[in-house]
Amino acid sequence: MRWMWIDRIIELEPRRRMVAIKNVSMAEEHLHEHFAADAERGLAAAPLMPACFILEGMAQTGGVLVGHAEGFKHKVILAKIGKAELTREATPGCTLKYTATAERIDEVGASIAGVVELLDHARPQDGWVKIGDISLMFSHLDNNMGGAGQSGQDFPAHNFVFGESFKTLLRTSGITSW
Repeated sequence: MRWMWIDRIIELEPRRRMVAIKNVSMAEEHLHEHFAADAERGLAAAPLMPACFILEGMAQTGGVLVGHAEGFKHKVILAKIGKAELTREATPGCTLKYTATAERIDEVGASIAGVVELLDHARPQDGWVKIGDISLMFSHLDNNMGGAGQSGQDFPAHNFVFGESFKTLLRTSGITSW
């Protein structure tokens, strides 16, 4: 995973719930393209975090919760987005909070209910404001695709989903058991 869309895990109740945060910063290159200034049309820059990246942050939060449930022995992949409703953009200087709650985790995969909240540091008096509801389904890739025998695909033996970036995120968040 090249891009991480969560910065820190702040709560983890194994097999039940995980909360992660993402600080939105002008240091992120995607903000310079969404949306760049247009001098010809007299438009100032209006940087915002695209909704697809907010959705990916929830997918990473839910995926880590699902992976942690079995000690990261499964290759957990996002299988379906059941619902994704966002009511507001995230801009530089805001913090996103992702809360993923397990509805089901088993050998086949998992379903997760997610809530996205935003803290605008320019308006701290508003506190955390709910900006989204997201429902996701995850698959345990090897259990459902079965390698060459079932799908015609051979997947690497190592867990390519939960690589060093995720291990670093877990360790720096104080989670050392996996």
